[in-house]
Amino acid sequence: MPPEDPTKDRTERRDGEVIAMHPAESGMQVGRALLHALHNAGISVLYQDRQMKTVWARNMGAPWASETADGKDQLSPTQAERISAVKLKVIESGNADQLELSIPGSQGVRWFQLWVDADRGDAGEVLGVVTTMVETTEQKRREQTLKALLREVSHRSKNLLAIIQSIATQTGRYAETLGEFLARFRGRLQSLASSQDLVTSSNWRGAALQELVSGQVGRYSADLARSLRFAGDNPYLNPNAALHI
Repeated sequence: MPPEDPTKDRTERRDGEVIAMHPAESGMQVGRALLHALHNAGISVLYQDRQMKTVWARNMGAPWASETADGKDQLSPTQAERISAVKLKVIESGNADQLELSIPGSQGVRWFQLWVDADRGDAGEVLGVVTTMVETTEQKRREQTLKALLREVSHRSKNLLAIIQSIATQTGRYAETLGEFLARFRGRLQSLASSQDLVTSSNWRGAALQELVSGQVGRYSADLARSLRFAGDNPYLNPNAALHI
């Protein structure tokens, strides 16, 4: 076999991963690159031995950046005990685990996702634990906002269905024929849709009374300025009142 070219990249396979390594590549280069990656991704990493003694820590921001490096002096006793229990469980079993924490702060509650993995030696023995911490506050806020919006949409949909049911009942009470009912019902649904557009355009703050009246009458008048005049107050109605009118 011809001698191996020392300038050629070497490829190693480990646990299904393909790692391309150049001869000029050094451990220090890899370490610096990984530190940049941790910083850019907002990931904190902590390594502790079997006695839960901190060996090293990287990119530790608040609340983890403390004298103990694991944040125990800044966490509540309950949270600190919860984290310690998970780490001890991983040390004993060797199985990875994870947990979610909410930490009150001066600017509100902060959320963190923690992954705890066992560090094994060549013989498979557990040497320590690696804890990876990522802040998920923004994700949590988006989830909470989405849930609030979905609840609001559900609430408003039920209100709108109740209004439509009321319109159908009132229209059917005074209509003598099916054709008359359909004509009146369509007209009232169009009026409701017009009011809905006004409320939606205001980001669900509501609508002014004059806007509602102008929107309804304007569909039947070629010259709204001549056929409609306003006098008196122009109250701003909340969304439910605007839709009911």
